[in-house]
Amino acid sequence: MPPAPLLSFAGQSFVPLAERALYWPRHRALIVADLHLEKASFYAAAGQPLPPYDSHDTLDRLARLADEMGAQAVWCLGDSFHDREAAARIVPAVAARLHAQAAATRIVWIAGNHDGLAGGAWGGTVAEEMVVDGIVLRHQCRADEPRPEISGHFHPKLRLTLRGRSVSRPCFAGDARRLILPAFGSLTGGLDVAAAPIGANFSGAYDAMLVAEGRLLRFACDSGGGRDATARAVRAFG
Repeated sequence: MPPAPLLSFAGQSFVPLAERALYWPRHRALIVADLHLEKASFYAAAGQPLPPYDSHDTLDRLARLADEMGAQAVWCLGDSFHDREAAARIVPAVAARLHAQAAATRIVWIAGNHDGLAGGAWGGTVAEEMVVDGIVLRHQCRADEPRPEISGHFHPKLRLTLRGRSVSRPCFAGDARRLILPAFGSLTGGLDVAAAPIGANFSGAYDAMLVAEGRLLRFACDSGGGRDATARAVRAFG
């Protein structure tokens, strides 16, 4: 793994990872959002068969990253499962992997708007939200939240045009008070980081951030949303 940059947020040091996750060294915690486990089986049940490997791939990546970072805890910021019936469709092999991950690292499942989680699910702990060192961790950020906040939900992606070719990459979105994580799941879409639904969560300028070759790259966005923010990001990259 190439050297990882540091991100200062709310007086704490974090390590943003190219693998679409955030590591908090102080707590040895790996923070991920929007795993959307069992999304392929959801579509298959609705008559649109997809290869049933998304949960395995997501859990492969999660286990590998937790091991590489030496994480003692994994905090999942909601929509860990694609829908409220996912538990009924999970095959024994995937369920066993969830329990094994919970045995290897302390998992906190923060509830999202998709997943239906119960207390102690899969060997972990379920919470509506959590507050650590004054920072709120929840699924979807709240406009009325005065405290620093880390969340998911929006699946931000940075779309650029490089050398005449369109490129789209999952990214972080943040300012001094809010940090929105990209979706970690292997079968997830994304929303343009400059789109109004994301920009509306910030009171002014904010950054789209991604990690490349051990560097944290920042691209200026504007809370007004729209294509202007993306155009400024393209110029910054060039």
